[in-house]
Amino acid sequence: MKQRQLLMLFALVLSVTAVAQDAMIVRLAEIEIYPEHLKEYLDYANEVDRLSVEREPGVICLFPMQSVGDSTQIRILEIYASEEAYQSHIKTEHFQKYKQCTMHMVKSLKLPSMQPLDPETMKLIFNKQR
Repeated sequence: MKQRQLLMLFALVLSVTAVAQDAMIVRLAEIEIYPEHLKEYLDYANEVDRLSVEREPGVICLFPMQSVGDSTQIRILEIYASEEAYQSHIKTEHFQKYKQCTMHMVKSLKLPSMQPLDPETMKLIFNKQR
C-alpha cells in the first residue's frame, strides 16, 4: 500500500513540475540607454539583477548582456517560474528602486514575451548548473 501511495505522489510531483515548466515566463528585454547615462544605468541594472536572483526563488534567470557593437544596446534574458513570480518581482523594493531611478536613462524599452522552441532541452540547460 505504501509503495502505491509513493508512486502516486511521485506521479503528482512530475505532473506539477511539467505544468510549472509550461507556465514559465520568458522574455528578452530590449533596452536602449542614453549614452550619457550608460555607466550609471549599468550599476543599477547589475544591482537589481543580482538581488533578484539571490532573493527571489521565482526568478530563475536574469542574464544581462551588452552589445559589442553598440554599448547602449542592452538585452536581458528574463526567465520567471510563473506569472505570479514575475508579478511578485516587479513589486519588490529593489526592482522599484531600479525602475524609478533609471526611467530617465532609458531611450527605448521592449519586453517581447518568448517561448522556448524545445522546453525539454531548456530543463536540461538549468540542470547542468547544479
